Amino acid sequence: MEGVAKTFANGTVALDGLSLTVRAGSFTSLLGPSGCGKSTALRLMAGLGEATSGSIRLAAETARRDIGFVFQEPTLMPWGTVFDNVFLPLRLAGRSRREARAGIERALDLVGLAGFADAYPRELSGGMRMRASIARALVTGPRLLLMDEPFAALDEITRFKLNDDLLALWRSEGWTVVFVTHSVFESVYLSDRILVMTPRPGRIAAEIAVDAPYPRSETGFRTSDAYNRHCRAVSARLAEAMGG
Repeated sequence: MEGVAKTFANGTVALDGLSLTVRAGSFTSLLGPSGCGKSTALRLMAGLGEATSGSIRLAAETARRDIGFVFQEPTLMPWGTVFDNVFLPLRLAGRSRREARAGIERALDLVGLAGFADAYPRELSGGMRMRASIARALVTGPRLLLMDEPFAALDEITRFKLNDDLLALWRSEGWTVVFVTHSVFESVYLSDRILVMTPRPGRIAAEIAVDAPYPRSETGFRTSDAYNRHCRAVSARLAEAMGG
């Protein structure tokens, strides 16, 4: 993204002069306060809207079909089973249920929902519904996974578990991940790089590398002096970006 600006029809300037590069295979977090344009930037990356000005380019080997998107809410069809919900993007692409079955079963297995294909969203916990939403994003085999505060509404125990599961999947599947969050602690735990955004109109105020090695664990990294040190540094840069 180079010099990207986004002004909505009501005159709200969400982004202005936003420039960033996401490296293949990286886990990058966009961190900033609510309303700073993080979600808008993510949607523009996904092609779910057009920039007012500036340019957005994908690597030559990456197409729009190689992008998976996980929204803040699971947005599952209540009348469909977990299988039906995960099948949706493949159905829209013209695949039959028979053709898609193996891929759907693998996606459900990856997110820990093997055995729940015939369950309905109302029968699942909040964490399980989010796992189903992630499976739906994974079933197309994305190279780039865009995640818009997917764990914000979950309790802390479930959130920590999904953080660990997401990191394990990222490492095993080789995705590039861009993760939107307003949590300093979550961004430090997950990311190898954090981009701190200014209040609206959003632009990048700071880029911070998190050089702690992977794999990271609840009892290892999250309770370490290095984690606390990174959190303090990121918090300070966020305060500077917000003018504090």
